[in-house]
Amino acid sequence: MRILDRSVYVGPSTFAHFPVIRLILDLGELESWPTAKLGKGFVDALVEALPGLREHGCSYREPGGFIRRMLEDEGTWLGHVLEHVAIELQNVAGEDVTFGKTRSIDERPGVYSVVYEYAQREEGIAAGELAMRLLCSLLPPAIRPADSVPEDWNWPEARDAFIRYAQRRALGPSTASLVKAAEERNIPWLRLNDQSLVQLGHGRFQQRIQATVTGKTSHIAVELASDKEETNKILGSLGLPVPRQELVQSVEGAQSAARRLGFPVVTKPYNGNHGRGISIRLTSPEEVAEGFAKAREHSRSVIVETFLEGDDHRLLVVNGELVAATRRTPGHVVGDGEHTIAQLVEEVNTDPRRGVGHEKVLTKLELDAQADMMMARMEMTAASVPEKDRIVYLRSTANLSTGGTATDVTDIIHPDNRDMAIRAIRAIGLDVGGVDFLSTNIAESYKSIGGGICECNAAPGFRMHVAPSEGKSRDVAGPVIDMLFPAGTPSRVPIAAVTGTNGKTTTARMLAHIAKMAGYTPGLTTTDGVYIDGQRTVEGDMTGPVSTRMVLADPQIDLAVLEIARGGLLRAGMGVPSVNVGAVLNVQSDHLGMKGIDTLEQLAEIKRIIVEVAEDCAVLNADDPLVLKMSGYTDAKVICYVTMNPQHGLVREHIRAGGRACALEAGVNGQMITLYDKGGHIPLLWTHLIPATLEGRAMHNVQNAMVAAAMAFSMGIKLDAIRQGLRTFDTTFFQAPGRMNVFNEHPFKVLFDYGHNAHAVGVMADLAQRLDVVGRRIVVLAGPGDRRDQDLREIADAVAGRFDHYICRRDDSLRGRDSDEVPKIQAARLRELGIADSAISIIPDEQEAIEAGLAMSQAGDLLLVFADALVRSWKQVIKFKPNGVQDTRVVEKAPAPQAIPVQVEPVFEASAWDGVVRDERGIHLTREQDD
Repeated sequence: MRILDRSVYVGPSTFAHFPVIRLILDLGELESWPTAKLGKGFVDALVEALPGLREHGCSYREPGGFIRRMLEDEGTWLGHVLEHVAIELQNVAGEDVTFGKTRSIDERPGVYSVVYEYAQREEGIAAGELAMRLLCSLLPPAIRPADSVPEDWNWPEARDAFIRYAQRRALGPSTASLVKAAEERNIPWLRLNDQSLVQLGHGRFQQRIQATVTGKTSHIAVELASDKEETNKILGSLGLPVPRQELVQSVEGAQSAARRLGFPVVTKPYNGNHGRGISIRLTSPEEVAEGFAKAREHSRSVIVETFLEGDDHRLLVVNGELVAATRRTPGHVVGDGEHTIAQLVEEVNTDPRRGVGHEKVLTKLELDAQADMMMARMEMTAASVPEKDRIVYLRSTANLSTGGTATDVTDIIHPDNRDMAIRAIRAIGLDVGGVDFLSTNIAESYKSIGGGICECNAAPGFRMHVAPSEGKSRDVAGPVIDMLFPAGTPSRVPIAAVTGTNGKTTTARMLAHIAKMAGYTPGLTTTDGVYIDGQRTVEGDMTGPVSTRMVLADPQIDLAVLEIARGGLLRAGMGVPSVNVGAVLNVQSDHLGMKGIDTLEQLAEIKRIIVEVAEDCAVLNADDPLVLKMSGYTDAKVICYVTMNPQHGLVREHIRAGGRACALEAGVNGQMITLYDKGGHIPLLWTHLIPATLEGRAMHNVQNAMVAAAMAFSMGIKLDAIRQGLRTFDTTFFQAPGRMNVFNEHPFKVLFDYGHNAHAVGVMADLAQRLDVVGRRIVVLAGPGDRRDQDLREIADAVAGRFDHYICRRDDSLRGRDSDEVPKIQAARLRELGIADSAISIIPDEQEAIEAGLAMSQAGDLLLVFADALVRSWKQVIKFKPNGVQDTRVVEKAPAPQAIPVQVEPVFEASAWDGVVRDERGIHLTREQDD
């Protein structure tokens, strides 16, 4: 049994709309050993190792269902068992995960796709590996895979090591409670590092927390809280109850201070936390020396202060209000007159509420050096048998992390004590602070029975309040989130995602440009980089989840436009759990035969994820049958169909029912992009006024503009901003590199594009036919080396018969091909289609091929270049110097405009349009005026 491949999905994928891990697991010979054949002994041993498996319902959806599944009939296979074990291991570590799905891979006997939910990436991966090792360890030696289990492997040790490993990477209980409170308020969050730094909200609406320190926490306040001596002085100067104390740097100084203050005393580090290094009730110079040494392990300076009688209480203040009060009791055992302290500790640790570290509500007790010191004070050891009901404290402080217990006392705290805590935290200046207060009875005023403030804490822990050992749980995280995001404060930015085989980059750029024209600061991810407010901040193919996080974490942006590519979805899923508007442009043959995607239907299933997670609107190209079918898979509030076919029956019915659509309507003056919504008919813009369409000739960009307009409209962007955005977006190399760039500074025209599949190449070849050309049409053609031979031939099919000369080349990256294999395949296909040898050139190198095309072109020609190295190739085009030609130009003379009044009837029936052609400036009567 071995793992062949592993994929970690950080967001929505074809397997789930939340984070999952997928393993490709090869059972090998164990395919012949389902659980029923392994026997009840195997199942019993597995359940003994992980008792929580008894609660797994599996397909029976009731506790015990998984055990039943393993034993009845022939049982189940070990891939399915590994799924459940990986989930349960994470449950043991404190994570709430439940989802799993295991399926055999039909064409590969014994190979399974094992999918299971995870909470933290590294923990999830480790859970899968440990699950496989545990299963192997329980197999009979005769069938156990070789070297699968080390000889000295010990399950309990491995389990506890995994729990500690998981907890080091998981959010701590305080941070986790804040994240949970944010989720309950529909506030998104991102983890920014491997510790407790978390971003709440997106873009410019974000707030940050690190444990319980917030972005609003004053640095000075944190410094003061850490300076226990200064805190004592400030609180004392306000008349608040504090012990007398002195700061010392030597043992002698500590002993002298203790004599001046009067025994008993307390020693603690000058800037410690979590109760580390504190010793209490020291009654002699010798004990003070020991306490000093212990405190010195955590700080160069040590505080000696008077000892206050009473129970230890933590009073939590958030935004000037006391939200919880807890009485803390140090870790201890209670004697029964029969068992030793060691046995009592073992018995206490059997409490299911106790775990390793912060795994559970309580932490297991340990018999360590501090416990030995506490027992020695009572003249006892771990082997001693304390009398019945005698309390044996094993810790001097009451922190939960060292085995202490917590009892909620919020409802009984005296108002004077409540006000005292609030005043103390305000005096320090903390927005979130904890007061450690000693009192014999928290229900009585400190003014009458005494008591005192030991210290004030920045970043106070929430675990004792969220999950007390006794008493009522308190929502202490909620008030923090309400402080950071007051009612009515936004936390999310509008998110739009666009995918499709072709056109997604241009559409995403158009939408981001429209948003900028509307006054937003957009963040954009594309195949050539991440853009913030129009400026590229990161270069490269940035269409996966990493770039999504980059954009949403940027504190400038207030709107996000995400180009989502097939590769990122297959590799790691989406980087955000949902989007406001999701659009699918088309599903065409590209990358088939890769990553298990062999058909267009499978490719459509991948791209469909975008609309599956769209919340407000799904924008679908109704002219693509595979995209149209996606309407049945979205829960978006609105579906907006985009069509260039005015007779599209389904879209007509959708509009009549009050649905949203974007249609292309024909008129004497050209073609009008028109929006329909709730029975309204909104003429938006003539296509010839959109520079990216080359006066309406580039029909693929007409469609891209329609989708961008539909998305912008669905995001609430005003119509005037949509019009302005489309009218000012062009396809220059600066704005859209490699997307239908036109260069007119040579005697001939150059059309430059990144098209690398048959559909994209065919669109550009069609555009080349639409353009007025007085000379020849020449094309520089290629195809990626990792595509199937069939795909390369289809690219040749897309241009065959449309050009006067064909130059076949390859990309710089061979991707497993021979150096001239791709151009030879395409040239051979062109010959099969009747193209003469004299019209075909094979020039494998991209630069040489482009140079040949430029040199071959003459005045009046059109050269279509399909480029791979975009920047290098574009520079090659614009820096080319035609031989023997000095500034020759071929000017296409437009026909003289005719001032003819135009009456256009709507293609789709809608009473909201009066039949007169308009744009944002009013009524237009002539083409000349429009231009």
